Amino acid sequence: MSNYRKYLRNQTLPGMSEMETDMMKGLPIPPIEKPCPKDAERIDLPAHEACRSISKTALVDAIAERESRRTFSGEPLSLRELAFLLWATQGVRGLIRDGLVTLRNVPSGGGMHPFETYVAALRIEGLEPGLYRYLAIEHKLLRLPGAWDDLPHRLTAASNGQRYVGKAAAVFVWAVRPCRTEYRYGDDSLKDILISVGHICQNLYLACEAIGLGTCATVAYQQDLLDGILGVDGHDEIPLYLAPVGHPSSETES
Repeated sequence: MSNYRKYLRNQTLPGMSEMETDMMKGLPIPPIEKPCPKDAERIDLPAHEACRSISKTALVDAIAERESRRTFSGEPLSLRELAFLLWATQGVRGLIRDGLVTLRNVPSGGGMHPFETYVAALRIEGLEPGLYRYLAIEHKLLRLPGAWDDLPHRLTAASNGQRYVGKAAAVFVWAVRPCRTEYRYGDDSLKDILISVGHICQNLYLACEAIGLGTCATVAYQQDLLDGILGVDGHDEIPLYLAPVGHPSSETES
């Protein structure tokens, strides 16, 4: 049971240069985001400046009241609420290092920010139900092709039958592209990747609390099924964490 603990340790090296990362070799840095066709339809999101006014709770209260919420009403999210949550978790503040690195609302080792954000839109006003990818630099959504009529069922099945996942208004899924972190940290990337997704999800919890929404993240899922929903290979891009979001309900989950 304890064999995995070795992966929690950083390598012991006399100098970082001995790690021979791609950055130290002078190789090109991987792109910030997965590419998408230039002519692909992009869906505009409300600017984050316009979204700040929807906050109902001070930060200190959001921290004090934060909890996992697994029961959701049937009320849809507004596009402004979705835009606020995307900005809070992966919003880009600026580009640095010749536009190859982003500054965002969450920390990431070396500014690598290796995650892609996918949103399963189940009940979002102004959005056709389906699967979307967040284009963080542009603050836009890219609708992914596919037949999504059974998306709630597929998400529930992928989440080991946890019914609350498919009952949410939206499900956030964060998938890592390890090459981004490996470029700088090589074999020491694992800890930073896992820590980084924790930063992202905690911002989602606090942002939800601030605007009267609820979430309950889970790592209890079937990897192959979740890979299949996102259409990723599970090697160069790996889903790590998902978080259903919705308006909380006082009813007990059934």
